[in-house]
Amino acid sequence: MRRVPVITVVVTVLLALLASAFTVGTGTAQERSVRADDGARVVAEQRVGPRLLDLTIDSPALGTTAHVRLLTPDDWSPGRHGWPALWLLHGCCGGYTDWTKYTDVAQLPELQRVLVVMPEAGAAGWYSNWWNYGKGGAPRWETFHLTEVRQILERGYGAGSRRVAAGLSMGGLGALSYAARRPGFFRAVASYSGTVHPLLQVPGGFGPDWFLNLDRQVGVDPYAIWGDPVRQRAVWAEHDPTLRASSLRGLPIFLSCGNGEPGGPYDPPGTKDPNEAYFEQQNLALADRLRALGSPAVTDFYGPGIHEWPYWQRELHRSLPMLLAALGA
Repeated sequence: MRRVPVITVVVTVLLALLASAFTVGTGTAQERSVRADDGARVVAEQRVGPRLLDLTIDSPALGTTAHVRLLTPDDWSPGRHGWPALWLLHGCCGGYTDWTKYTDVAQLPELQRVLVVMPEAGAAGWYSNWWNYGKGGAPRWETFHLTEVRQILERGYGAGSRRVAAGLSMGGLGALSYAARRPGFFRAVASYSGTVHPLLQVPGGFGPDWFLNLDRQVGVDPYAIWGDPVRQRAVWAEHDPTLRASSLRGLPIFLSCGNGEPGGPYDPPGTKDPNEAYFEQQNLALADRLRALGSPAVTDFYGPGIHEWPYWQRELHRSLPMLLAALGA
């Protein structure tokens, strides 16, 4: 019988161990019967990194499947409950893998005792249950996130009731809108270059039409989300964090944004970004409103800088102390 070299055996064993460490079949989720009250359920799990676990959820709220990426604590196990959770919300045209793809979140030692939740939210889902011309129905992103995902994570993945949220751009709107619409759901919120006042009209053509045009560019019917900004103004206002600021009173909030002018530390020389300038005006309006309500936010309006990931990674670092303090982590 031919003798297999020892090195070949060792390599084979190591490859098998790596394969088992980074692949989790659907059986694990099915055996735990992880479901939300409306029947939303995990249909697949995949281990994609030492602490990264991707879930595929069959969602009645969306009428389809969607994904959630988890960055698990160091000694996490599904049966151990009560982990504090940091929700990281992605921006428009992005996805649930963005935070681990473009930032160092998976390497931050401060998060080794926190369950980080990164849910899919649609290219332009706007963290809302869509109006759909008054008919409602799918997609219902708010229900997916705040009911289905929450229940699944608490029942099968160890999440506790202590939660904070941070989001960029569209995700900044999502974090603040969710906090305003569901008081007590999050203990603190951070928004980076957030679109936090969609009804704000400023000189230069920036206003609600900016949102409608963006939706068209990504292939979404803009009037299906919140309707027409004039005829359905009340629907828009329900999802406008600045107009809902009274519901944010007393909540620890961090707001940051650049002004779109050249000279930012992460930008090519001479780069300008009129969109970021518009978002700064929105954030200044929200900061002023919160201050008038006696509940000022922590702000970092850092001047020159465009709408890009290096700034959002930096702002995550700057806001983490506030978020972790609210979690008690």
